[in-house]
Amino acid sequence: MKSFKIIKGDITTVKVDAIVNAANTSLLGGGGVDGAIHRAAGPELLDECRTLNGCATGEAKITKGYKLPAKFVIHTPGPIWQGGHHHETRLLRNCYENCLELAEEYKCQTVAFPSISTGIYHFPLDQAASIAVRCIHKFLSRSEQVKQIIMVCFDDRTKEAYEKANAVR
Repeated sequence: MKSFKIIKGDITTVKVDAIVNAANTSLLGGGGVDGAIHRAAGPELLDECRTLNGCATGEAKITKGYKLPAKFVIHTPGPIWQGGHHHETRLLRNCYENCLELAEEYKCQTVAFPSISTGIYHFPLDQAASIAVRCIHKFLSRSEQVKQIIMVCFDDRTKEAYEKANAVR
């Protein structure tokens, strides 16, 4: 049976096949979720990321998880909110779709996501949650490999936004 769960927690501690990193385009670490994942995985993650030559916004690349409880890290640079007139919605949708396609390709049964672009990139939380929830449910309906997706929210406000989006999807 396939499922979608929304929890509050630390994505670096979730035991899944793959966690998603809300990365920057360099893939070389940064603040927020990106920095936390790099710190928890250890220096080998940065070494592997250096071989990937970055990643375009909305695309995704996969690495090993190293010291994380996850086997893989799927890195995706989310869009920076610029008022909604620079394809931000499509780019965010692409982040989720491309991460899930990689998870499927690498035969991951469980995947954990953070709320992509809603931190320092300032994507409006309610809108981002709605996009993410719709993409996740659409993907689960046709996935052959992925059985469970967990949205790991950093705080109560984010968790509530995802729960609301999930209730009205």
